[in-house]
Amino acid sequence: MNISVAALKQKLSEQKGVHLIDVREELEYHTFNIGGENIPLGRLPAGIEDLELERTDEIVVICQRGLRSETARRILAAAGYLNVRNLEGGLLAYRKLAET
Repeated sequence: MNISVAALKQKLSEQKGVHLIDVREELEYHTFNIGGENIPLGRLPAGIEDLELERTDEIVVICQRGLRSETARRILAAAGYLNVRNLEGGLLAYRKLAET
């Protein structure tokens, strides 16, 4: 399941309680991010047990283009998280919308 950039921006502006997980590598995260927890995709399977989230919390996973985050969405869903979304187009799409 995906979420559009516009829908995510609205949720963030309304402070709707969405949890962001950025699955890019640390260097990418520190270069540009929109907040959230940085858990690189390669560390996500081992880090799932450390997440302090309820299985029903709304989670949006993000990466550069939306490919790694789709993999992360599937990993989290398989671990029992029920409300996980992938940011369509990733941060490239997010930045593009912010520029317009």
